[in-house]
Amino acid sequence: MPKRVARPLAVSAALSATVAAVFAMACAARPQGRGGSQAATPPKVARAGSAPQAPSAEEIKARTKRLIANQHKSDDALDQYERVERYQDFTSGPNPQIIEDKLYRVVPDGGGMLKILLKDKGAPTDPADYRRQLQLWQDILQRMMQQPGDSKAQAAREKYQKRLRERADFVDAAGDAYIVKWVGQENHGGRNCDIFELTPNPDFHPHSMFQSALAHVTAKIWVDHDTDELVRGEAHVLSDISFGGGLLGKLYRGGFVSMEQAEVAPGIWLPTRTEYEFTGRKFLFPFAEHQVIEASRYRRLGSLQDALAIVQNELSTGKTFSEDP
Repeated sequence: MPKRVARPLAVSAALSATVAAVFAMACAARPQGRGGSQAATPPKVARAGSAPQAPSAEEIKARTKRLIANQHKSDDALDQYERVERYQDFTSGPNPQIIEDKLYRVVPDGGGMLKILLKDKGAPTDPADYRRQLQLWQDILQRMMQQPGDSKAQAAREKYQKRLRERADFVDAAGDAYIVKWVGQENHGGRNCDIFELTPNPDFHPHSMFQSALAHVTAKIWVDHDTDELVRGEAHVLSDISFGGGLLGKLYRGGFVSMEQAEVAPGIWLPTRTEYEFTGRKFLFPFAEHQVIEASRYRRLGSLQDALAIVQNELSTGKTFSEDP
């Protein structure tokens, strides 16, 4: 059966939510660089054969504003795209082994994203089961598009919008949680990137349990020099993170998250690879998670009406989805 993709609030997912916020808000963090009262200017480009120059504090401020605006734009566009995602779960330890390998078609449904199973450990989904998943997607879209009066659909819409607002608020609040330092330039994925290190700001005062977690995480981000788009980010947990005073659970130091993005349409950058590896405790039960998610085949569907027309056409023609281009 399809699975609904939601932004979880479980303790085991807190690190990924925290790091996603760190990446998205990096441009709003307090800059650490050369001082000066001059007006913001475009970033300096190193001359041929010379070392790149560190940007001033004013330059970092100007670029950070563009970065966060770019990231919000891409985040807002995500609901209009479908994609193919491969989920691989690994054992912990120095020689990880794959314990789960699933391929999904991830589609918007008006209340988030729905995962339609394509393969499980390389074995294709039975065509009849795949069709049942398409029919469920169609049913959800039709219900979400109904006029006010369907209380369940309305509740799903409101819940999803609430999650989006909470995420945006968290990202904005995290802007004060870090100090940004430029550490150099590097070519990553064919892009000339500026590298910034983010360290916790001791003057930050969190207003929620999840904001408190930011004080335990450091990050490094690779930002495209020409477009101010986030190309890569990685973060490390420096000290244990407790939730609910430790009653709800804890994430242990040493956790790691990385994320890479690519331009899937002009001005739209979305994740292509995410990796999580961390250990912790949910209530009294220990856990360890190591997961890699690879995303590809982004395709803009548009509105819910457009998505409904696509799934109805697939059902009527019996067309089988292929994960290959």
